[in-house]
Amino acid sequence: MELNSKKLQRTSRIVNYSISIILCVFLILLANRIIGDLDSTVKRPYPENYEDKAVLALLEKDIEKQNAELENLNSKKETVEKTIAAAKENYANEKQSFDNWLQTRKTLGTPDKDQEVIDRANKLDGFYKVEQEWRGELYTLQSKIDETVKQKQEIQKSVSNEQSEAYKKYEKALKRYDLKVFLIRLVFVVPVLALGIFFFVRYRRHKFYPLYFGFTLFSFYSFFFGLVPYLPSYGGYVRYSVGVILSVGLGYYAIKHIRQFIDQKQAELKISTQERAQKIQAVTAEKALENHFCPSCGKDFLLRQWEFPSAKTTETGAYKFVTTFCRHCGLELFKNCNNCETKNFAHLLFCSSCGTKIAANENSQAE
Repeated sequence: MELNSKKLQRTSRIVNYSISIILCVFLILLANRIIGDLDSTVKRPYPENYEDKAVLALLEKDIEKQNAELENLNSKKETVEKTIAAAKENYANEKQSFDNWLQTRKTLGTPDKDQEVIDRANKLDGFYKVEQEWRGELYTLQSKIDETVKQKQEIQKSVSNEQSEAYKKYEKALKRYDLKVFLIRLVFVVPVLALGIFFFVRYRRHKFYPLYFGFTLFSFYSFFFGLVPYLPSYGGYVRYSVGVILSVGLGYYAIKHIRQFIDQKQAELKISTQERAQKIQAVTAEKALENHFCPSCGKDFLLRQWEFPSAKTTETGAYKFVTTFCRHCGLELFKNCNNCETKNFAHLLFCSSCGTKIAANENSQAE
């Protein structure tokens, strides 16, 4: 018995998809737990696992010593700079005083002050010498600081080299780890994917298809999200190659089936309209009438305003917008009931007015 209720069909479709999605979600959660446990059997490497701890510890101690030395030298440098600033200020003050006194002496013209000029000049030279001595000390400290900084940079370079060597070892170990994880996932995912494809191909019209479809969705999720991201890269060659293979495979499959469908339709249109009418199933006829297309060639059979024949039509109501025969392939679309003369879609089983079986479909098979 065929159920023609659109509401029931819509509800059934929603229920079926819901079952498929719910089953897929729980399968994904279960697979994630299983794959997570499988991944944990392989220990993930880290960069610090490949560092020479003893060598790095000695280098770190040397850096700490250099830092302490730098701190001490910088402290001394700061003290010397303050002393130089004070000596410079003293010299400037003394020179200003000397210049003022000398100008006064020239004005007054007192020659008995020559010895005092010499004494004050010597005193001024003493301030200048003190400043220069401290500047020499500052230069010595700056040389030591530069040398210490250079030594620290050499030690840091040794640390960087050690860490760089360790990172190279880590990268090699990480590639081996990724390959192991990929192989583990490959062993798990490939059978799941093969089974999902088998279910999709073999049980597409099974009464429990929603369950098989849910497993198929899960298998594709496992492949694209559980396996593909873990493909070894090797500069992108592997991943891009897999992408090319998948594109070619899916493209070939799609083109092949589209081509087969087109050839099948072209072959169907070559046989007589009576034979084509007998092969049309009830479900196809219902969809064709609902969407107003020919069940044989798939073309729209509704007439547009400018497509009406020049002769006046005697049809009334909705039937005036359709043709009795398909304009594209010649298939009979509408015919009158032999019992009540009501016009019906020729490929449905029974008359919509009296319930009598339509003669043209006596030999047709319902799906």
